[in-house]
Amino acid sequence: MRIIDRYILKSILSIFFGMVITFAFLFILIDTFGNIQDFIEKHVPWTVIGQYYLSFLPMIIVNTSTMACLMATLFTYSNLSSHNEIVAIRTSGMNFWQVTRPALIFSLVVSAAVLLVNECFVPQSSLVNQQIRENQIKVTVSEKKKGIPIIKNFTLYGLKNRLYFIDTFDPNTNTIVGISIIGHDRNQNLIEKIVALKGEWTGIAWKFHNCQITAYNSALPNMPGEVKVYPEKLMDIKETPKDFLRQRLDVTAMNIRQLNDYIGRFSDSGAIRTVNNLRVDLFEKIALPLRNIVIVLAGLPFVLTSAGKRKAATFTSIGLALIIGFLYYVLDAVGLALGKGGGLPPWSCAFVAPVIFLTIGLTAIKSKY
Repeated sequence: MRIIDRYILKSILSIFFGMVITFAFLFILIDTFGNIQDFIEKHVPWTVIGQYYLSFLPMIIVNTSTMACLMATLFTYSNLSSHNEIVAIRTSGMNFWQVTRPALIFSLVVSAAVLLVNECFVPQSSLVNQQIRENQIKVTVSEKKKGIPIIKNFTLYGLKNRLYFIDTFDPNTNTIVGISIIGHDRNQNLIEKIVALKGEWTGIAWKFHNCQITAYNSALPNMPGEVKVYPEKLMDIKETPKDFLRQRLDVTAMNIRQLNDYIGRFSDSGAIRTVNNLRVDLFEKIALPLRNIVIVLAGLPFVLTSAGKRKAATFTSIGLALIIGFLYYVLDAVGLALGKGGGLPPWSCAFVAPVIFLTIGLTAIKSKY
């Protein structure tokens, strides 16, 4: 590695890790203030609090790495520009790609690390975090005397090899609306499909209203047999409202392979909206690591053209980082919203922001260099 590359990379690394530590500290501080009443009321031991926040670290790394990588890169090259070091490097015959090679390689390494952490560590840490919160930290509804938020687009893999798709689940009244249940045999052949407008928990069993049950012959896949319609029916469903709350799907607790397998089970369910939303979540996970390299590539040509005093360069890099980061997250949120709303195919919605920012970056590089 060249001396200039080591010099640039050293600066990027020190700022990057400083930013990650700062973001982690702010997150823990804000979350502590939000949960301090629960900590006190539950008399939570310090060891449990420590485990709780340690389980957040993989998620913090994944969610803050983009801004940390962007700010570290822009700070470093803005500082080089303010000292006219970029001019000296360029006069030695180095082009844009040679000058920015340390930053681009570093962003690629961070992208690979984000993919690894998000696939191998985030799912498990998310489950640990949820278990600690629900079992040892969270104050129950009866203790707080407050309602539980209504859950929408609820999916569950339940007993008897059944897949549940529920539009709305209200834990306060134990009612569900917009119900689709798909039953499979041990070989994953479709054997039943239950559709109902509404369901109520009687305290012993679920009572479905406007219920339709379709039986399927496992020997003839996807061929419906007898259809029965009931105005009201007590269902042979073992899951209780508490089971629904405990076992509801958390996409963050699944990696790409697990989520893809989960979607495969639902592909013939007929719950088009839920499957579409899950596919959007899948492609969001695939596109997530790309944002580190894309956002750095989009910011570098602008920061390299800015020069001035050291303080001005610092404010310039902060401003650029905030603007680029804000615009990227806005575009990403719009793309995902369009995907879940049916405005874009699931495979394309997660790549709206990366494609736009990559185009902007390459266009700026071509026009300026």
